[in-house]
Amino acid sequence: MDNNDILIRLRYALDIKDSDMIEIFKLGGVDLTKEEVLKVLTKSENSYDDEDDYDFDVAENEDNIKCTNSMLDSFLNGMIIFKRGQQDPKPGQPNKPDRSIKNHSSVNNVLLKKVKIALTLTSEDIIDILEEAGVTITKGELSALLRKEGHKNYKECGDRYARNFLKGLTIKYRG
Repeated sequence: MDNNDILIRLRYALDIKDSDMIEIFKLGGVDLTKEEVLKVLTKSENSYDDEDDYDFDVAENEDNIKCTNSMLDSFLNGMIIFKRGQQDPKPGQPNKPDRSIKNHSSVNNVLLKKVKIALTLTSEDIIDILEEAGVTITKGELSALLRKEGHKNYKECGDRYARNFLKGLTIKYRG
């Protein structure tokens, strides 16, 4: 699952409008026009096609913009600000948050953490969302997925969990 696919699924699950997508990117520090946002939200031909639950258009041409890790990270930071409001930095704290997505293997973990923060979900809520999608996970396993990379109990979140988490969000928020 690539970053464009994650954005497409997240937008669909939470029913985010184009104008809100532009605003969320702007809050995260990325200025995109409506046309650029639509190009980012175009599903590429080489992305995963194993789920037919979504009504996405497949790009006929290569006129789409690849969503980089920093772009996705900025979007997720912007979504937190959009949903919960701007947080004033404490004295001695840097104004701009560090990039959470260090490499491609940590994308799904960061997705879980930041969507959890943005939607004010508890661990029980995430477990329920995953169960809606047909995946059973224990609190201990979820805790390992939500840990900081480098922690001794950190576990990499696979595409299966991320895909089913987004599918569960779709079920919860869109019915």
